[in-house]
Amino acid sequence: MIPPRDKAALIVVDMQRGFLEQDSAMGRLGFDLDPLIAVIEPCRRLVVAARAAGVPIVWTRYVYAEGHVDGGVMVELLPGLKTENALLAGSDEIEVEPALGPLPEDHVVDKNRPSAFWGTDLDAWIKANGIENLIVCGITTNCCVESTVRDASHRDIPTYVVSDAVAETSASRHDHALLAMSMLFARLVTVADVETALA
Repeated sequence: MIPPRDKAALIVVDMQRGFLEQDSAMGRLGFDLDPLIAVIEPCRRLVVAARAAGVPIVWTRYVYAEGHVDGGVMVELLPGLKTENALLAGSDEIEVEPALGPLPEDHVVDKNRPSAFWGTDLDAWIKANGIENLIVCGITTNCCVESTVRDASHRDIPTYVVSDAVAETSASRHDHALLAMSMLFARLVTVADVETALA
């Protein structure tokens, strides 16, 4: 199974310094960031393939307002996000990993909930650009990736999750999320599948 090239977009979910640097708030909170760091290179390969094929790229970033006043239930469940000043607007933590980095022609979606569709312009951007298929990579598998993928499915957008370019801080949550997404919400593909499709 390879994703279609025509009318496709690559969504790179939350590949931000705040999730990928050991001295970030997430690292200080004790999360195992090594699995997340390991998908920088697979995501880079997908970005290179998308650029070469002229496939538009969307970068999502998790961004909180000062004081995490827009954090909702997630900040209540994980108060360390607030005490460690995680992912605050204007901070280095919200920036995309420099090895990947958006270009001016890319679309950047800032969000304060796991789904890239919630309270953002992503749905409107997809429609305005005639996008009919989504290729999704990034972090984390069972939070922002899965939430975004489920919302895409609810909009009847065929979605392809790149299984070796998504990661979670817990192997069991990663595996369960892939299983759940593949049942009803998305097709699982690999980096090599996407590179073949876009070549």
